[in-house]
Amino acid sequence: MKTPYTLLDVDELATDVEIKQAYLQKVKQFPPDHYHEQFQQIQLAYETIKDLGCRTRYALFTLPEADFDSLLDHAFSAGPLPSVSAGQFNKLLCASIDDETCIIAAPEWIKA
Repeated sequence: MKTPYTLLDVDELATDVEIKQAYLQKVKQFPPDHYHEQFQQIQLAYETIKDLGCRTRYALFTLPEADFDSLLDHAFSAGPLPSVSAGQFNKLLCASIDDETCIIAAPEWIKA
């Protein structure tokens, strides 16, 4: 989904006047009688960021969308995960930390 800034082709630091000019230009480009859906998106984008108060609310209460495909691609591009033997896994499951232990050393297979 596009942000209101990209729909209106303005920078996030744009002034009220610049945003209004961009809105009017988009309305001319996509008039409501011919491009009803695009006009509604443009209208909503303008209402969302038309003044400083609206932009502040948008910045505070809008969560960015996560691109899970790129996150997964990035996670798997790091290379294969190290293999863990059944014995090593069992040791991890049985590991405990007492009250005096402050430093936990990583097993050799994690360091590699």
